[in-house]
Formats: sequence, C-alpha cells, structure tokens
Amino acid sequence: MLKEAKLALEDGTIFKGERFGSETTKTGEVVFTTGMTGYVESLTDPSYKGQILMSTYPLQGNYGVSSEWFQSEGIKAEGFIVRENNPYTSHSLSEKNLSEFLAEYEIPGISGIDTRALTLKIRRFGAMKGALTTEEISDEELLEMAKAQKGIEELDLVDEVCVSEPRIFGEDYDKWAVILDCGIKQNSINALLKREVGVVVLPYKTDVKEIMDYEPDAMLVSSGPGNPERVGNAIETVQKLQEKLPIFGICLGQQIISLAFGAKIYKMKFGHRGINQPVKDLKTGKVSITSQNHGFTVDPESVQGLPINITQLNLNDGTPEGIEHNELPISSVQYHPEAGPGPHDTDYYFDNFAETLKKY
Repeated sequence: MLKEAKLALEDGTIFKGERFGSETTKTGEVVFTTGMTGYVESLTDPSYKGQILMSTYPLQGNYGVSSEWFQSEGIKAEGFIVRENNPYTSHSLSEKNLSEFLAEYEIPGISGIDTRALTLKIRRFGAMKGALTTEEISDEELLEMAKAQKGIEELDLVDEVCVSEPRIFGEDYDKWAVILDCGIKQNSINALLKREVGVVVLPYKTDVKEIMDYEPDAMLVSSGPGNPERVGNAIETVQKLQEKLPIFGICLGQQIISLAFGAKIYKMKFGHRGINQPVKDLKTGKVSITSQNHGFTVDPESVQGLPINITQLNLNDGTPEGIEHNELPISSVQYHPEAGPGPHDTDYYFDNFAETLKKY
C-alpha cells in the first residue's frame, strides 16, 4: 500500500495522491509542461529551479532514467506531479526508475491525482504557489507553507544554479565562446562543441575584464530560472560588451539582452512549457515547432523605438520569440534551440552562432 502524498495550492485547494520519490516536503511555483517525453531532461533543466513541475501527459517513468539525458548535474525542479508513475522501466539505457531518481536528489513526487483538473485550474487562474509533501503534515500546515513562501519573481534563483568557477570545454578548438551562465543546459554546450567552438562557462557575475581576458570570439547569455530583472550583473555585462563582441541569448538570455537595451519584461499567466510551441520567423515566414520553458517574456510594445526589433513570434499568443539588434551582431531567441527534450527545427540557430562568431 503506497503512502499518501499531498499538494496544497495557495488558493486553498488540496490534492491527495500517492507518494513516490523522497520522503520530504518542498515548496515552489506549480507549473505544467505538455511534453509527452523528456521528463529526465525537464527535471534536470536549471530553468525549473523554484518550481514544482507537473506533466500533462499522464504516464511518466516508463522508459526509466539515464545520466546521458541529464541537462545539469542533477534534479533542479522542487517536486514532480504525475497522473501515473510507472516503476517498470523499458529502455536499454535506463539506470534506475523515476522514483529512485527523485529519491536520490531528495525530491518528492505525487501520483494518482487529476492532473487534467490541475492543468485547467492553472490555465484559468495562472501558475500559483504550492507545497508538496510525502511526510505526515496536516492540511492546514501544508496550506500555510504554500501561502507563506515568496513568489518566484522575488527569488534569486540564478545564484542557485550557475557555476561557481569557470568551466572549459573544447580546449583544442581555435574559436571560443564565453557562456554567461544563468543556468546553462548541457545540450547548449554540446551544440557549440559539435560546431568546433570551444566554450568557457563563467558565473553570470563575472566582471567584464575577466571575460575579455579569455579573448572570446562571442558571448552567449544562457537560459535559466526566475525573474530576469534580478540578474542585474548580466544585464550590465551585456550593456558594457555590446560593441565589443557578438552576443547571443537563449530564453532568460533573451530577456536579459532586451532589458539591457531598455525593453520591459512581464510575468506570464502560466508561461510556455513544452515541446510543441509554434514560432514564426517574420523574415522568412517559416514556422518551427520549438521546445520552451519560461514564465516571463518581453513586452512587445516596450521594444518600439529601441535599437532592437522583434524577429519571431509565438503563433499561440503573439509573444516575442526572437530579438535582433538593428546594427550590432546581437540576437536572441526565447525558445530552446538545443531542444533536450524537443524537436530540432531550430538547431540552425547554433549554425548562425558559429558563422557569426567566425566572421567577426
């Protein structure tokens, strides 16, 4: 008989289901992702730090867990909500099941709840604060924990996921890119190495002089969790280096670059999280299916009159998906071109990165 697990939301709702993973209690913003696969990549994506993740696809765990699919050194999400947890794995690379994976990183999981109802609630009222427990805690205490926590827009989550010291990959390559790390995914590093671009991953607070000491050919502002307005050091770095290096941005990186040029950011109702978001390129008319994970976006009206312009749009809600500087070699995308999980429609972004880097 499985033990009970409980999820409390700040609006007073309490879901009760079955426990898996670690015996513990965690708080965070409750969000959903629509991908049918990729739970390992999602759980290890640093952008989910501070969030309790729910999958809208009902069956999770069926192909197990492999360290080859990690996007960081371990789980970054605060908890996992599923309709059904399958403990029996079927993939040749699987090293453990989903419950064992969560337990290894002291993350709680809850299964057997109506994830469709919870998804509809979030879509209607927006992402909300929650508390997930697999311990013996009263409903009242758990609800108070959900309400008392700070909102995700008030947290400095990037500090919890970025590197503490420089990391170097591809030392033998002639061309180099600095990654300003706000929560980089392993697939982004791999995408640059695949194109014979060496990588120096630096903490986002690294000063400009130290960055330039590496003599980089370009800089990538990485994806990451939380509110971009709380990553002031990265914003200042973009402002100082805008005329010295080609600069690219992914996800949070797009928001940081936009803020550096005077645009405004707002928190979305429930964000974009999944691997099926349609994006239209306004130059070519091409539509790509993209992998996304973000809860903040650029206010398109605030871009008017600035030296940057919007180059791509989300076809579901019209939010900006690409930004480009009018004169300088600076551009960004809101989605994840490295996928992990997701389609590879926009893998060409790294081709553009490598070509621009070699040209300048």
